[in-house]
Amino acid sequence: MKRYLIYFITILFVSSIFLAGCSSSSSDSEKKVNKVELTIYSWRPEDKEAYEKFIDEFEKENRGVEVNFKPFKSTEYGTILTNALSSGKGPDIIQLRPYQGATTIADSGYLLPLDNVKGLTDIPKEYLDAAKGSDGKVYGVPLTLNSAVIFYNTQLFKENGLEPPKTWDQLLQVSKEFQSKGIVPIAQSGKASYLLSLTHSVIGATTYDGNQFVEEFLTGEVNLHDPRFVESIKRMKELEPFFPKDFVAIEDKDAQALFYTGKAAMYINGDYRLESFEQNNPDLPIDILPSVANKEGSDTPSVTWVDGSYGVVKASKHQKEALKFMEFLASKKFGQMFSDELNRMSAIPGVTPKHPLVKKLTEMSEKSNTPYFMLVHLGDGSPTTKTTFENALQGMYIDKLTADDVIEETQKSLDKWFKKQ
Repeated sequence: MKRYLIYFITILFVSSIFLAGCSSSSSDSEKKVNKVELTIYSWRPEDKEAYEKFIDEFEKENRGVEVNFKPFKSTEYGTILTNALSSGKGPDIIQLRPYQGATTIADSGYLLPLDNVKGLTDIPKEYLDAAKGSDGKVYGVPLTLNSAVIFYNTQLFKENGLEPPKTWDQLLQVSKEFQSKGIVPIAQSGKASYLLSLTHSVIGATTYDGNQFVEEFLTGEVNLHDPRFVESIKRMKELEPFFPKDFVAIEDKDAQALFYTGKAAMYINGDYRLESFEQNNPDLPIDILPSVANKEGSDTPSVTWVDGSYGVVKASKHQKEALKFMEFLASKKFGQMFSDELNRMSAIPGVTPKHPLVKKLTEMSEKSNTPYFMLVHLGDGSPTTKTTFENALQGMYIDKLTADDVIEETQKSLDKWFKKQ
């Protein structure tokens, strides 16, 4: 009897261990099933470290959700994204190019509308316009407000007894002075044609009266043959002697190096280059100018645009969690973290930049701004009018086109699709 009792107890003991194991396995399985993984595609590998911090904050508030930030080279991003979306096996969240870039993807039916995302209505309408479909719905949470600026080395100006230029004539004069001393006046790259468009946006900001020309253009009162726009192209040609030798063949990273090593006095590009300069030369004495006036005392508006947004892929199996991440991106908390970590202007209202130059950029843009004309308004067509314009500028710099040819080529492209507002 005693033997049977021991046998019975042994059976119970083994069974309990087995059941406990099954229970543990079942529990682990449930945890595994309940865990959601979101994948984000981006074209900003240089932001990966900052995004790890942003994601950590989101995951603390959303237990069970893991976010994988997967960036690609900017030049390869478009092809990778197109292939992923068309396969139906792409990411959950994607970074959208602004304006027509976002519209094209939204109109193709790949995205969820985000109009009901908490916090979105607090974002200025002009920023949301950069992430809308043709149906007027918002498909992306705007990330940052960019500004095209003139960076200048304050030490080089001081050592050479020169003041930062306030007008177009002064810009030409200080450029001649630096050139005579063997210093590259403006570290410009032209190998990637979009860089020429960026520089033109700063030069054109005051040449064609900023918003006045833009408004008249959009309503069809004037076209690109307007004398103000023609003058902006002529000024781009006037700057050519002050760019590095064979600048059309050099990469932007090489132009940046000329500036942060003190071999060039100025550099015209987006404010996002500030981060690169501070990483490469933390002691570089930098300041910024929004643009140069036509005459002393005239307005110098900042050239601004929304640089991308994040949208939710309609084919995502985790739409609920992805929308929760959109809510996080639209929050002031994220906007402040974004500005603090990356030294950028956030598109989220109420954010106070801690970096003095980013704070200055914000104040300048609030005081007076004009859109990056080619990107915001001429990004349609196939190829886009913006691309046609940039390629024509390259042609001008290698003496294959005249300034008049640049305008003619660009206007022809525009005539194929543009309709006045």
